[in-house]
Amino acid sequence: MTQTSIGHIVRIAGPVVDVEFPPEQLPEIYYALEVDMGDGKLPLVLEVQQHLGNNTVRTVAMDSTDGLRRGTRVLNTGAPIKVPVGPASLGRVFNVLGRPIDEAGPVNADVYYPIHRPAPSFEEQVTQAQLFET
Repeated sequence: MTQTSIGHIVRIAGPVVDVEFPPEQLPEIYYALEVDMGDGKLPLVLEVQQHLGNNTVRTVAMDSTDGLRRGTRVLNTGAPIKVPVGPASLGRVFNVLGRPIDEAGPVNADVYYPIHRPAPSFEEQVTQAQLFET
């Protein structure tokens, strides 16, 4: 079960944004936070990078922070940034948030993986030489 909570921006320095949350509701490292940018725009996604203490996390913005202000509400999504994987993603171009940027329409993927995940084990890797066509 994912637990969402609401925090508020306390500091902005370029792409680095510090967000304060209520006690016992800090998001985990690598979790995605969303800021409503208004005007029908997609929410700004912040990724948690560090716990600073005093119920504050340091995040990195995945887009421009222009227009952000201290005190703005921030939603903890309760999950990391995920991207589509599998046959539906083959031949497509995505940004770091897993959003298609190739103007080929939406992606109908069944599976999404976090952008931060362990490397495959040696048993899962192919050890034979293969041609890699580009």
